[in-house]
Order: sequence, then structure tokens, then C-alpha cells
Amino acid sequence: MSASAVPISQDRFAEAIADLPIGNLHAKASELRNSIAHLLHSNEQLQPFADDGDRDCADAIKENHQVMANMIVRIDLLRREVENRGLPWGADEPASVNGNSEGQTDQDSTPMEGEISSSQRSHPDHQFRTDADLAQRLREQMDDTQADDGLHL
Repeated sequence: MSASAVPISQDRFAEAIADLPIGNLHAKASELRNSIAHLLHSNEQLQPFADDGDRDCADAIKENHQVMANMIVRIDLLRREVENRGLPWGADEPASVNGNSEGQTDQDSTPMEGEISSSQRSHPDHQFRTDADLAQRLREQMDDTQADDGLHL
């Protein structure tokens, strides 16, 4: 994220999603999960360089953690919005909006923007499916980074 780009506040995000159709709420959650998966993968690639003392990589990892934490909060806001409308969110929310309960897409459907494709799902970094899985993975990665003295300001 550039220094001049500031994301909207969580309150404004909650306000903005209030009028969206349910399908859009699920699509946004899927998009956020996909972005988190990419940031986790990026952090895994950056970590060896940060371990070797590259401050830019260490700073990028730290910034990615902050971005992922904000994304997890937004996924929770999306969940609350769906549940406030009296609809179930689902404990095992699929990675794909047009997927089945297994997280698999129909064979004749093409992934929409923000969806995780079947090839991405088969990649080990993309095998988590729930918000809790994403949050746990983020906590584990943050714990690993914090254990390395000298990486944080």
C-alpha cells in the first residue's frame, strides 16, 4: 500500500456494504480471502530475505500482516451483515461464490473476479477455507515473525 493510499475505515466499509445484495457480500468475502492467500504466499517468499537482514522485506511482511488483519475484520463485517439479514453465513463458507459445499466450482462455470480457481485451491497455500483458518494462519505467521529479534521497529 502506498503511503498516500488510505483504506476506508471499518465503519465506512460496514456502511457501504449495508445495501449490497447477498451475492455481492459473499463475492467480496471471497475476494478478500483470495487476497489474504496471496499476501500469505508473498510473506513466505519474503521471509528468507527478511531473515537475512533485508529491512525492506521485513517491513513489507509487517505491512502485509496489517493489511491481512484489516481484511479479516472486513470479512467479519461481511459475515455480520449477512447474519443481520437473517441468513446463514456458514461455518465452512466455500472459497468460491459459485462453488458447492466442498468449495468446488461447477465444471461449466468460470471463476469470477476474486474467486479462487480449482488450480489455486489445489496449491498447498490455498487449502484453507474458513475465516477462522485464515485468522489462525495469520496469527501463526505473526508469531513466527515476532520471534525473530530485530525485525520490528
